[in-house]
Amino acid sequence: MHTHASSSKVIHESAIVIDTHADTPGRFVDDSFDPATDSGKAHWDFAKARAGNLGAEFFSIWVDPTKFKDHATRRALDMIDSVHEAARKHPHDMVMAYSVKDIEAARLGPHKRIAALIGVEGGHAIEGDIRVLRDFYRLGARYMTLTWANSNELGQSSGDVKIGDDGKLKDPGLTDFGRDVVREMNRLGMMVDISHVSDRSFYNALVVSRAPVIASHSSSRAITNHARNMTDDMLVALARNGGVAQVNFNCGFISDEYNTKSKTFEQTHPAEVKRAQELWMAPKTPESQAELDKLMAVQQAAVPRPPLSALIDHFDHMIKIAGVDHVGIGSDFDGVECLPAGIDGVQDLPKITDELHKRGYSADDLHKILGGNLLRVFADVERVSQQFQHEQNSDQRPEVAIPQSK
Repeated sequence: MHTHASSSKVIHESAIVIDTHADTPGRFVDDSFDPATDSGKAHWDFAKARAGNLGAEFFSIWVDPTKFKDHATRRALDMIDSVHEAARKHPHDMVMAYSVKDIEAARLGPHKRIAALIGVEGGHAIEGDIRVLRDFYRLGARYMTLTWANSNELGQSSGDVKIGDDGKLKDPGLTDFGRDVVREMNRLGMMVDISHVSDRSFYNALVVSRAPVIASHSSSRAITNHARNMTDDMLVALARNGGVAQVNFNCGFISDEYNTKSKTFEQTHPAEVKRAQELWMAPKTPESQAELDKLMAVQQAAVPRPPLSALIDHFDHMIKIAGVDHVGIGSDFDGVECLPAGIDGVQDLPKITDELHKRGYSADDLHKILGGNLLRVFADVERVSQQFQHEQNSDQRPEVAIPQSK
């Protein structure tokens, strides 16, 4: 008789596991981090990824909008290059992937390799120029998050919504340029990512996009009241659009209790919190890492990590609302300071499969959640792109009668 644990292990090992959000490129560039070496307390390296049976990773190209104010595109190019270089230097571990077929080839061949994909986090990286979007696509970007926590030329972010004179939220949504970008992403075959956007920007994107959209790393607002999370109405709309919401593992997005305790800690330890932020954002040295670890230990003692069940509750609720075909994994590894208890990095993904299996999800359900849903959406986006290109070609080219050879 199979034990529960062994059956969940079999399910996990037989899935194409896809994570749509890891911020590791920042470490590639700033810390010269080589993923063939042990990442220590960080969340992602080849050994950890293999232990978690990770099939494909979307590496996040996140440009700090303040630090790289006038050269966001240049910074994004450095980060994109770092992903290509990691794959070039370690061809047995990782291979660049640009399509659903590429992901499948990397996983289903005799030598399983991690498929590396690129997601641009924040439309400010194109600096208001749609040509840069096309260049990013040519370099392998297969999704772009329309905004990060800052609003930009494309539209309003959830991170800086202002209150108007009438006391209501001022949320202008997407700009005309933002709408053009969504259409161009549809044409190119790039997934439109609505994590981080304001509520109105989200609905605007759904109206404009002819292809399903994704939330690359967002959780449920009904469970944890954070503007970065998706309301039940948004989840229903996303499911109707055919898209997929990839659950974010960040403690602050999965637990109200954690947020309340964090706020108290910040108010009572302002200097320590500020110093930890500085160290977290700066390139790491062994000394700075040691100082950061010490500060984090103090904070963790006061503000414990939420239990793993808190994260699983988000999966559960989002699946109940959107359906099992519309939820996946968007960890935010290497982009967050706190993960739930038991999740220390990509090596722990099998625990999520195990917990969901305990809650009654079947092997088919789990294969969808672990990667199948994202593959389906990606394939839809590719198909819509082909339709666009077919329409443009037939619009531009008068039908010329080709003489039949006699």
